[in-house]
Amino acid sequence: MLAAEPAAGGAFRWAAAARALPLSRLDVPGGDRHAASLAAVSSRTIRPMYTDSLEFLEEEREAFRPYEALAGLTDEQLSIGFVGPDRWSGRDLMAHLVAWQSYALDVARELAVNQSSPTKERLDREWDARGDDINREIQDTWGNLPMDELRRRFATLPGELRGYLTVVPETRWLKNADYLRYFLDETIDHYADHAPDLEAILAGPPA
Repeated sequence: MLAAEPAAGGAFRWAAAARALPLSRLDVPGGDRHAASLAAVSSRTIRPMYTDSLEFLEEEREAFRPYEALAGLTDEQLSIGFVGPDRWSGRDLMAHLVAWQSYALDVARELAVNQSSPTKERLDREWDARGDDINREIQDTWGNLPMDELRRRFATLPGELRGYLTVVPETRWLKNADYLRYFLDETIDHYADHAPDLEAILAGPPA
């Protein structure tokens, strides 16, 4: 697991040997609304489809593991802004990730009892209509949560999402191109997109 450790001058650096974030599969139709750039998407490796949900969940768990280092930063460190791809603080990044995980959890809950998800359909329409305004709203709402509550959600939401995906019939998401693309967008691919933000945050402010 990655951990943020103090470095000279109070900055933070990557601890131990940081493994690369797993690259996700691109052989699923649909666009990635979180992709930072075409170059970021094209750099991912094309691999076979998942054989079962456990394979997906293991990859997702490993992809999110480096982000757990954010929980080891103090509230003050999480509030420091950085000049990075998104110019975010650690708090901003935590809020952004768990907000989209929360939406994915709502979709998984609906798929556990239905063939389709009204939440996903609504989010798709809203993204088509408003795009990045949604991300700005997330920063205004989730980013302003009390730090203790944000930390709680950051610690619990990923596990809740994984738990629900174990009970959703695979035919409704893993073997469904549209829904698999959706869950990739909100998890594995999303984490890969924000790896530069994470590295900048854990590295700390310039000396």
